[in-house]
Amino acid sequence: MKKIIYLLALILFCSTPLYSQELKVGAALRVITPDPLIPVSGGVGTPSPATEKKGDLFVRAMVMEQNGVKVAIVGIDNLGWPAVLGDQSRALIKGIPPENILIGATHTHSAPDAYGFPNEKGEVLADFDYLEWCVKQVADAVNEAMENLEPAALKIAVGEAQGKIAYNYYAPDLYDPRCGVIQAFGTTGKNKDKAIATLVNYAIHPEVIGNKKGILSPDLCGPLYDRIEAKAGGMAIFMNGAQGGMVTADNRRPEGKESGDWEECIRIGELLADQALAIVDKAPMQTAPVLFTSSKEINLPVTSPLMKMLIDHSEIGLKVSEDYLLKTRINLLNIGSAQILTIPGEALPNIGYYLKRKMKTNQPFLFGLTNDAFGYMLTKVDFNSFKRYEYISKTSLGEDTAEIYIEEALQLIEKSPGAE
Repeated sequence: MKKIIYLLALILFCSTPLYSQELKVGAALRVITPDPLIPVSGGVGTPSPATEKKGDLFVRAMVMEQNGVKVAIVGIDNLGWPAVLGDQSRALIKGIPPENILIGATHTHSAPDAYGFPNEKGEVLADFDYLEWCVKQVADAVNEAMENLEPAALKIAVGEAQGKIAYNYYAPDLYDPRCGVIQAFGTTGKNKDKAIATLVNYAIHPEVIGNKKGILSPDLCGPLYDRIEAKAGGMAIFMNGAQGGMVTADNRRPEGKESGDWEECIRIGELLADQALAIVDKAPMQTAPVLFTSSKEINLPVTSPLMKMLIDHSEIGLKVSEDYLLKTRINLLNIGSAQILTIPGEALPNIGYYLKRKMKTNQPFLFGLTNDAFGYMLTKVDFNSFKRYEYISKTSLGEDTAEIYIEEALQLIEKSPGAE
């Protein structure tokens, strides 16, 4: 009898680690297209009236859980999403620690103003009722994704996206062509072997349409969602990367002009979707991927006169101290063989390349414009160094922004385990 009890205990002990490694994934979305349409913003200045829409704006959420630890990754179709709005959503989400909720903007230039910055006349024209409604939609999407949690396995891959997708407007070849993809598949029940979600991580400005044509749009992200969901099933989510200075959509024409219509959004979005699915297609299934999460708050000094003025007159309530220090959070996640680092702004490609080289994985992901979107992030040696960088230097928090971020990010990487 003692031998039987011993064997049963041994079996239970040996099986516990396998069971404890079970990963669950859930996904959900909300449409956040304003009805009626409201003006759209491409950055500083007066939002432009929208008279039509091309595609819908979305909040898309993917939640992962392992051993009681939950993490949410949220993509929102907007130019940027400040932490003050994200924190309002986090307060409405029960069951996930606020620091484990990553909210990133796709950076479409055809969505309503989320910052409440004044225009050249000092007018603040953001629609705060709309933003309050979006805050609730973010929380609802995450809460539903938690309800949808189910056992899952992952396919993860990083590879170069081929074709006419992105380029650097300042220096055509200075951009990162790598595309990271995380696909979650159900492992039990009616959803066994079916896709739950496909996350695409790629650095690009979704500004084919822009904000001057009277069109509200997710830009190229909308066709990307549609293509992935039609071909793979489940829900698609897009997280931007290090696309600063100035990695944009490659909509150039041979005659030197640019194509800025919805058809070009479809071409680029579908091409990126096809490339992402091809990249992840042959990846092995990870049946027991380990989830690890860490984060830290950092302070970024604001020295740019333009950014100080915008912060002083914004009505969104940005968190800045009397001596112009902005507090923000950066996250590092390990999801199976992937390691993910967040960037609270638009880091230049060289910063992205450097951080990916330092990360403890062969499958690095950078989530740009996540938790905050504090303008451009460029190193000291690039800051105001030549004419091309005048604009991005002016719309950066300051000369030390990237230097501080890189140092803090490297410390977070150093303390983390390697991705498995």
